[in-house]
Amino acid sequence: MRNATLTSALVLAMLAATGACAASTEADFKAAYAAAEIANKEAGALRNQWTTTAAMLAASKKAADAGEFDKAVAAAKEAEALAKASIFQATSEKTRWKDLEIR
Repeated sequence: MRNATLTSALVLAMLAATGACAASTEADFKAAYAAAEIANKEAGALRNQWTTTAAMLAASKKAADAGEFDKAVAAAKEAEALAKASIFQATSEKTRWKDLEIR
């Protein structure tokens, strides 16, 4: 329960930190999408990719294809935050399972 709360708080903090910006361009989208993909690949290397991250990446790509770069950038930043939260979860749970082991 504590891990879920901590992870949720981390995701919300990252989303709040990204904030809303002025009209986004295709270059903004490409940069945000690339950062999200890098974080998602790192999560994949840790074998902890979340399905919600893939869904946000797809939504970002769809919005960009429609020319809605504000929505595309927002979705890409959310995907990056989700990927980073999954990385945090994977790294923090590497050793936490030992705390639950009966001794």
